[in-house]
Amino acid sequence: MIISVASGKGGTGKTAIATSLAAVLAPKCELLDCDVEGPNAALFFDLKYMIEQAATRPVPKIDPNRCTHCGDCAEACQFNAIAITKNVEMVFEELCHPCGACYIACKVDGAISETSRSIGIIREGQTAEGFRIVDGHLNIGEAIATPLVKQVKARIRSGTVTIIDCPPGTGCPVVKAINGSDFAILVTEPTPFGHHDLYLAIKLSKLLQVPMGIVVNRDGITEEYTEIENLCKQENVPILLRIPFDQQIAEGYSQGKLLIEIQSSLRNDFERIADQVKSMVNKRKEVEG
Repeated sequence: MIISVASGKGGTGKTAIATSLAAVLAPKCELLDCDVEGPNAALFFDLKYMIEQAATRPVPKIDPNRCTHCGDCAEACQFNAIAITKNVEMVFEELCHPCGACYIACKVDGAISETSRSIGIIREGQTAEGFRIVDGHLNIGEAIATPLVKQVKARIRSGTVTIIDCPPGTGCPVVKAINGSDFAILVTEPTPFGHHDLYLAIKLSKLLQVPMGIVVNRDGITEEYTEIENLCKQENVPILLRIPFDQQIAEGYSQGKLLIEIQSSLRNDFERIADQVKSMVNKRKEVEG
């Protein structure tokens, strides 16, 4: 079972939800931090070990001795990652989306070959709670996060509950992180920005055909704000949990504590959510099955 924890915007608290959910499911789970531009889930746990491995992706390499400078490869590239002039051939590796169009377009055998470039690192370790945690760290200045998200997700193991801490927003890295999940927990806050971006996240989950539920964080930050409830009723999406806007929670979280450690009553809430999600996923599989 794969459960993605996502949000339409950054700063809503999805990492807080993902880490506490992993803690209540431990050790029968694994946590993948796919927010590769700012991974921080591992900071909330005592790690027994952490192994690092370089992450790379393929890019084209043009042989100047074979290239005829016809420009077919540059014309085929939809991302402007190749520029060909009369005497010069250039590859902008940061823009490349290794689609392979340039290899197909090139008519000269051996003029374009494949090489690799570093895009970051993937770390894998074991927490004191007994579950595996994997995260990706994108190199500073790297323009495209999706290939690293894909490589982190490739570490998913079958036979366990996988929790994915997704990147913020609704862009390509989020699509890659959520796609293929059995359930998505969308974290929002009761503000106009939270409402707007939750709407986008709901539409994305429906487009990917991933069932979802909502967690409202900082509940009560704005009095009499009901747009989140109205949106959930309109889209027929259940609200799984409301976490209050509370100074104790803010202070504890800033000190690196899990939500279930700050307020013990939240442990029961997260256990209930875990059971609820499992039940909904199993029912869906029975219907589809």
